[in-house]
Amino acid sequence: MDVVWTLLGVALIAIALRDIFDVLFHPLGRGMVARWVARAVGWVARHLPGGRDTIGLLAGPLSYVAVVATWAALLALGWAFVFLPQLPQDFHFDPGLDPAQHAGFVDALYVSLVNLTSLGYGDISPEAPLMRLLGPVETMFGLGLLTASISWLISIYNAISRRDSLAHEVHLAKEAEERLGEKLADADPALLEAMMASFAEQLIRTRRDLIHFPITHYFRTEDEQRALAGLLPFLASLVEEAGGDERPHSLRVRAEILRMAIDDFATTLRERLRMPGENTDDTLRHYQAEHGPIGD
Repeated sequence: MDVVWTLLGVALIAIALRDIFDVLFHPLGRGMVARWVARAVGWVARHLPGGRDTIGLLAGPLSYVAVVATWAALLALGWAFVFLPQLPQDFHFDPGLDPAQHAGFVDALYVSLVNLTSLGYGDISPEAPLMRLLGPVETMFGLGLLTASISWLISIYNAISRRDSLAHEVHLAKEAEERLGEKLADADPALLEAMMASFAEQLIRTRRDLIHFPITHYFRTEDEQRALAGLLPFLASLVEEAGGDERPHSLRVRAEILRMAIDDFATTLRERLRMPGENTDDTLRHYQAEHGPIGD
């Protein structure tokens, strides 16, 4: 039975480390545990009463906290199962503690948490050579988890910043169209071509960010009127207006590139985030409904 506990502990540690590695370093961000946890928190946030309001805006931060807490729990439990068979014989206990009364799972978890958080209380400390080595190793894992969590958070907010910058630029273009009382599609072809090139480049980058960091999907912007979800239909209509047969060839090429960027973004929403929809327009409607203005 001792071997079973040890193997279970090693398996939990391996799952946590693999998931952290996939989230931070895998080109496709394939952290299965992180995705399941974030998806579950997002689902709960959407389906709770008032989920479109305060809870909806907190879905992203709550998902992040839940994922990091899950990683920490897997590491703590894994190391606890590794230590469990070694209690009490391989540990030193303070004189006031009866080793026979401190040889259960709760005590193993306590030792694991003390090591993981590098608190070092010392009331139960490793005595056997192997345990004396494993304690500092777990502490390094705890410090690594802290560093990984901070790095991931910085990457998430950089990705969100790029997404919201694109949305803000598209919003300004739409507002300029309304203020000037004329269609952007009727603007100077060279100017329109440059704008569409910028939109396509930023949307491609936003799609890559969504692939690398799927959790960014659950971070809604507080300025809902300028959310990307509500502005993609405007880009799609701009593509239709600017891609007519009578337009200059270079402009039609730019319009087609932007169209393909929008299609790729919608495909990513369907395949990576299970967004409903049979085609791009249908998917974008679901995306807008999920991330649209509060109160809609």
